[in-house]
Amino acid sequence: MESSQREGDQLPWVVQKYGGTSVGKFLDSIVKDVLPSYLATNRVVIVCSARSGRTKALGTTSLLLQAAAQAMETSTSREPSLSTPFSSVQPAGSSTRSQYDRTVDLILDEHLEAARGALPNSPELLAELEADIKQDCEQLRAFLGAAQIIHEVSPRSRDVIMGLGERLACRLVSAALKGNGIEAELVCLDSIVSEMDHEVARGGYPTEGPVYLEQSFYDQLSVAMGKRLQRCKGIPVVTGYFGDVPGSLLAQVGRGYTDLCAALCAVGVKAAELQIWKEVDGVFTADPRKVPTARLVPAITPEEAAELTYYGSEVIHPFTMEQAIKKSIPIRIKNVQNPRGCGTVVFPDHESGRDVADDIKRDPFLDGHVAQPQPPDSQRSGLMDGPVVCRSTKDTPRKIPTAVTIKDNILVLNVHSNRKTISHGFLARIFGTLDRYGIVVDLISTSEVHVSMAMTASIKARTLEHLRSELQQIGAVSVIREMVILSLVGKQMRHMVGVAGRMFSTLAEGNINIEMISQGANEINISCVIHERAAMKALNLIHYSILELSPKPVNMEGGSFGRSFF
Repeated sequence: MESSQREGDQLPWVVQKYGGTSVGKFLDSIVKDVLPSYLATNRVVIVCSARSGRTKALGTTSLLLQAAAQAMETSTSREPSLSTPFSSVQPAGSSTRSQYDRTVDLILDEHLEAARGALPNSPELLAELEADIKQDCEQLRAFLGAAQIIHEVSPRSRDVIMGLGERLACRLVSAALKGNGIEAELVCLDSIVSEMDHEVARGGYPTEGPVYLEQSFYDQLSVAMGKRLQRCKGIPVVTGYFGDVPGSLLAQVGRGYTDLCAALCAVGVKAAELQIWKEVDGVFTADPRKVPTARLVPAITPEEAAELTYYGSEVIHPFTMEQAIKKSIPIRIKNVQNPRGCGTVVFPDHESGRDVADDIKRDPFLDGHVAQPQPPDSQRSGLMDGPVVCRSTKDTPRKIPTAVTIKDNILVLNVHSNRKTISHGFLARIFGTLDRYGIVVDLISTSEVHVSMAMTASIKARTLEHLRSELQQIGAVSVIREMVILSLVGKQMRHMVGVAGRMFSTLAEGNINIEMISQGANEINISCVIHERAAMKALNLIHYSILELSPKPVNMEGGSFGRSFF
């Protein structure tokens, strides 16, 4: 037994992060199909987001935030604004109960129902799990009651409330593993920060004003997480919420903190791979729901992943990705509905200029070092199920960009100097005004007397009006709405002559007007702003003309597919 344990300790670690929808809809597949295929050759850590049974908007995290807001309401007579799918589980005769009580009841009933589905043949485990779920929800109810009395939910209190969602999800996953004969241990990290020895976790931050956590904090945190996980005997099932972070976890990281937790765990245990399990096969050359010919990209660089994330394709947050990549830990995006697919690997490129996919092909992570649900050379053996086929870029007859993406809900703010302003003062006043209002600009195009800025259209109307009023003191201001940002991304574009010309020629052939153009200093992204009504047409034209594996003519006679878009 001891010998077996020692052998298990020598196996490489793999950290698997599952999103809320995966936990909510595909728990049975995770426990019975995905996880067992890794256990023979790897030690596995599971990190879970809060459960989402239907959609993200109706998920546990959204309901917890709703309950926190309801606790601040003084009136209890108004009916809660809850969505129809949950109306059937509202307790009868509860008209006198507070709104947050009803929301807690919804969370409780959802998780009790999920527990019964996960453990149909384990009555003892089910009884224990149900008792734990009820205790957690009663603690939440008491916490919200106290918040209502003092009429305050501080940022740290909101963190604690949100953390309950991950704890409930991890209880479900841990119990489901035990019910299938797999040893597991629930790991709650809500006290990990307070247990850290380094002074960066104990103080030294200003009591007033914003708090900015340095990289040293995350380095120490990853070490603490690694030590905690190393002590686990079974599979650690880790809460994405990792405790009382200075300045509030939501304020420092946002709702994507579970991905960050998974990356820090991977760094802490020196994992062979970090896997992000979603409901998509990986990163595609374009949104496959909008572009029928979009292909799966087997490997991309962190720079490409960051650009795609920022400009509309949800890959993984750049800061989260940085934690793993700087330690040379590859990140694989996998589909929980298609575990045999190869997914997309984010791995740092080498300075030699070799294609990252060639390096991944030779890397042990695709050659069996990390166990796959099937032989790694499935493309040759014909054992691959499903629509995903892994191809090396050696199969690609020419160098092409990596992907094209669209960022929706954009407006363009134009400022033209009134000629009384000196050019350097003109730009300084614009950027100073943007800073005061906290406006983030996605793209910018400037000349000596004219500035065009693309930004999200979700800015509050009053804020935009104040911003416009101040900028009118500098020059003429105009706002163009209903726009999108079209971005062509690829590290190989640095060495591709004429790709920008081909992109804009394609749009011109399609009679698509371009409002503004911008290219980043890193030369891996060319973006332009177009009207939203032309977004689908532009996306398909660019993919058809530039991203197809075989060259396509850029004119109206380029096949029936091309003609249909002109």
